[in-house]
This record gives sequence, C-alpha cells and structure tokens, in this order.
Amino acid sequence: MNEKFPEGKFMATVKLGAKGQIVIPKEARELFSLKEGDALLLMADKHQGIAIQPFAYAEAFWNAVSGIRGKNE
Repeated sequence: MNEKFPEGKFMATVKLGAKGQIVIPKEARELFSLKEGDALLLMADKHQGIAIQPFAYAEAFWNAVSGIRGKNE
C-alpha cells in the first residue's frame, strides 16, 4: 500500500503477531513523533473498532477537563 495520502493522514495494514503484538509503521510513528517507550492509549468499542493514540493526547484532554471541573465546583 504505497499510496500518497493527504498531509497528516496515513493508513496501512498491519498483522497481529503470535503474542498479540502489532508493528506501527514507520510513517505513522513519524507522523506522531512516536519513539520507543512512549505510552499509547488503546480504546476499543465492539461496534466501532479500535483506536490508538499517544497517551499525551488523552492526558492533555483529561487535565483540561479536570481544570474546568475544578473551576465549576
């Protein structure tokens, strides 16, 4: 799958290994500046599928929501 995607977009097929592991393609790692040891958040919904994102995104969101809740209490 060597198609040219719009800037900031990427799609690839990955295979699940014997231990349930996948390899995140280099292009996707570069797109999100992922490095060995980075924490990722995996979200799964039986009907909508699986999404993986850098944990820092969720952490920033959580901190923002927590800050808003703290101000309203």
